[in-house]
Amino acid sequence: CHGADGEGNAALHAPKLTGLGGWYLRRQLAHYREGLRGTHDKDEYGRIMAPMAATLPDAAAVDNVVAYIGTLSDRRAAPTLRGDARAGQSRYVTCAGCHGADGGGIQATNAPRLRGMNDWYLYTQLKNFRDGVRGGHPRDMYGSQMALFAATLPDDQAILDVIAHIDTLRAAPSMKTAARSR
Repeated sequence: CHGADGEGNAALHAPKLTGLGGWYLRRQLAHYREGLRGTHDKDEYGRIMAPMAATLPDAAAVDNVVAYIGTLSDRRAAPTLRGDARAGQSRYVTCAGCHGADGGGIQATNAPRLRGMNDWYLYTQLKNFRDGVRGGHPRDMYGSQMALFAATLPDDQAILDVIAHIDTLRAAPSMKTAARSR
């Protein structure tokens, strides 16, 4: 479903998995397995994923899948949507507090990487958070937080604009890269 190399499959609406932290993948699989995700009537794709996650019999199986995904090459997903990146930049300031200015994600804030991920998936999930399709389970603390932030996006154009800005983000140079360029 997610592609042989974890690159995602738009036809199946299965997102890219490479580049996401193992901590985030484990949490999402747990949320599917525990009914915190993929149960809303309007979450068509989440309802498909929930039984897939349930095929993993225990934590060791989840760890094995996550470890395998970690061995796959991570390639940036090509942008497929159009929005106004400049307008999205001002809206993204709120997102940066958790997801990082470069969209690389911050484990300490429990916010996954956004940069380089499938924009069509980000679009669907932001709409789902905004519209109460995702993040509404009482035990989904991080989803509830995200739903509050997504509610600040007044319409689909605002979502497209934020995603257009995310599509422009690049990784911050590492300390090694910075030292070499001097």
